[in-house]
Amino acid sequence: MKVGIFIFKGVEILDFTGPYEVLASTRLTSKVLNKKNVNDIYKHPSPFKVFTITSKNKMIITSGGLKVMSDYSFLDAPNFDILVIPGGKGTRSLISNKSVISWLYNKKNTKLIISICTGSLLLAAAGLLKNRKATTHWSAFELLKELSPSTKVLKKRYVIDKVFTSAGVASGIDLSLKVVENLYGKTVAKNTAKYMEYKY
Repeated sequence: MKVGIFIFKGVEILDFTGPYEVLASTRLTSKVLNKKNVNDIYKHPSPFKVFTITSKNKMIITSGGLKVMSDYSFLDAPNFDILVIPGGKGTRSLISNKSVISWLYNKKNTKLIISICTGSLLLAAAGLLKNRKATTHWSAFELLKELSPSTKVLKKRYVIDKVFTSAGVASGIDLSLKVVENLYGKTVAKNTAKYMEYKY
């Protein structure tokens, strides 16, 4: 499955690298991962092809100052099955960015759309959370309600609706593991978490 992760100036680092790590670390197997078979299992590639997308300039600076070069921009990005929208301080200026909001709206029929943290604000601005349940970073509950009054905002680690949303930062890892479980089963998700040494 092809996964496009939208990144932008001021994106929260773990919001996009957490899901990236989960999806890149996934391996399809019915075996429970252990020290004897880890090398055999990880000889095989991930079922996800993950890449990053920016709106224009491929070089962006994250909220922590890390410089990241994306794989694609809006102009040359390939099609994808899953779209991941991370959050961060940069979402506030993008809420009124017509180009970004229009691009998101035009991706509304993507098989699966996931937001991490305040990435949900961009989805709300694009009208993709109307009459849906969603969550976001605890500091942005009120703003999410303002942007999408019909959205039922829940104080949960993640919310599964037509669009999948998670709370702040590290919760994107939990949601990504849930996506792996939904697609490929609990053993694959638990193996992925075990490989990452993450509790799931």
